[in-house]
Order: sequence, then C-alpha cells, then structure tokens
Amino acid sequence: MALDTSSPVPLHAQLKEQLKAEIGRGKYSDKIPSERELMETFSVSRTTVREAVSALVRDGLLQKIHGKGTFVNSCKVNEWLGTIQSFTETVESMGLKPGIRLLRQGKGQDPQIASVLRVPDYYFIERLRFAHNEPVAVERTHYPIEIGLKIANYDLNMVTIYTVLESLGIILYMAEQKITAAMPSRGDAKLLRISPKSPVLTAERITLDPENKVIEYYSSIFRPDKYTFCVKMYRKSGQIP
Repeated sequence: MALDTSSPVPLHAQLKEQLKAEIGRGKYSDKIPSERELMETFSVSRTTVREAVSALVRDGLLQKIHGKGTFVNSCKVNEWLGTIQSFTETVESMGLKPGIRLLRQGKGQDPQIASVLRVPDYYFIERLRFAHNEPVAVERTHYPIEIGLKIANYDLNMVTIYTVLESLGIILYMAEQKITAAMPSRGDAKLLRISPKSPVLTAERITLDPENKVIEYYSSIFRPDKYTFCVKMYRKSGQIP
C-alpha cells in the first residue's frame, strides 16, 4: 500500500492519518505492525515511520512499551485545549468512533445556572458520550431558552450541537474553561461504569459570542482512565536564562 509521493502533504503526515484511520476501523486493536513491516507495507523509510508513529504517541492514540512494541492505547481520548470543539470532533480527530445517548432534556430551574447564562429561563441537555462504544463522559449543556428550543428540534441522539449552533448562525467566539477533580454521584458512576469511589474529571465551560453574550454553560464529567486534557505551552521569549 503506497502513499502519494506527488502530494504536497509530507509522507509521515500521510502515514499518520492512514494508521489513525486503520485503528479507527478496528484493523489494529492491540499491537500495530513493527517498523520494518510498516516500511515494507507503505514503501517508506524508517524515519518516515518513526515520525508518524511518534506523532500518534504524542496524540495519545498509541503507546510504546520498551522491548515489546507499539500498542493501541485502549481508546483513551486526548483533548488538546486551546480551541472550542465538540466531543464528537475530539473523538473523531483520534480516529475513534463517537457515540451519543440522550438522557434528559427540558427547561431548567436552577437559578445559579440561569445567572451564569444571564437569562431568566434556560434549556438543558444531558447526554452520555461514548468513544468506540465505551462510556467516557456525562455531558451537560445549558442554553438560553430561545437557543435551546431550536436545538431541541434536532435528534439529540445523533447531532453535534456545535454544528447545529453554527447552522443557526450562532458564532462560538471565546470560552473560559475550568477543569477539576471530583467524586461522581452514584447515578453518574453507574452511567460511566465505574465505582462511586473512583474520582472523575469535571469540566466547566462558559462560551461567548463576539458580542460577549453567553451562548452555552457546559458542565460535564469524564472518566480519567478514558479522557485526558492536554495543553501545549511555550516559554515567553527573553525569559530563557
């Protein structure tokens, strides 16, 4: 299986995407082929193979075990912070299959959430999110009532809400997010198939439009064995000793 040598996309980037797609299709569920096998299969150099595999290791899709080889990383999702993206987009970017199960929806009554949204009435949506059929997160999103009622017209077992918002002409401009550790409720633990004594990650996010209007209040929990929040950091120039 040869890569496109005439493409402006570097061979290591093509190989990375090819391997990601094959992992997503379930071709490799445990160990991926050796460097030599990949070199022969894709007609590329050892350097190209190493660059592609190293990129997938950095993304969290693969893990190297010294003396044993390189293995698929058991459907652990890595979300790189810095952009506003949906759970579906995050999971698909890793070559995994996202899934949704609607749990509840309707008009909310919590005055604190209404205060965060800066509205008297709001609409909430609670969904269980999956990666490769494994429960990963309980996602709770809240919207001003007029936006929420429009979203409710769609099949919430299927759609990506951010895609719906953008189709409605709503711009997700900026967000502030806080990530902490907590203990799950018994109900959430059951949904995520974990012990109530197992800590979870919680994420709270407030998303604004260009006019500083609050579009969404997001409050969700994640299995830490299945989901990781990642960030790239750079030291400011002039501060290196």
